[in-house]
Amino acid sequence: MEQLQTWWELFWGFFVANVLGYGGGPASIPLMQEEVVNHYAWMTNEQFGDVLAVANALPGPIATKIAAFVGYQVASWPGFIIATIATVVPSATALILLLSLLNKYRTSNVVKGMTLLVQPVIAVLMLLLTWEMGIVSIQMINVWQTLLISAIALFMLTKTKIHPAFVILIAFAYGAIVLSHTFV
Repeated sequence: MEQLQTWWELFWGFFVANVLGYGGGPASIPLMQEEVVNHYAWMTNEQFGDVLAVANALPGPIATKIAAFVGYQVASWPGFIIATIATVVPSATALILLLSLLNKYRTSNVVKGMTLLVQPVIAVLMLLLTWEMGIVSIQMINVWQTLLISAIALFMLTKTKIHPAFVILIAFAYGAIVLSHTFV
């Protein structure tokens, strides 16, 4: 019975995050973080930050990768399947239905207004997620290491042609080589 409860919670947590995460993966990530860390306590903020970093480095939709990983961690292969289905099926169904509806009314001022109003909400959710992950980073490695890594990453992303996945891999390597010996 407890296993069924866990499966239901996995389904519901990722279903809600993805149904309410209008705008795709980036919009659903803060909602997933809320469900995974704060609501169900399947992971800590630090663990979620690690999963988010790895999911960003791998190809494919980020929300699906997070759901699959968390589902597997919580309930092995059945959890993997349930969380992935809860993430993919509602989005795919909504996409098909909404695109046909939006295509029909694409010139409507109401549709244009709705689309414009959602963008600031997504930006605020991403800002809150960044803030929380920044606090976790400062607590784990200190403010100077966090600022150094952030500044180098910002430079690499804005001033060079390095792909973001390589920036993440470089940060992983730095953490494995330098930080693992400094903050044990």
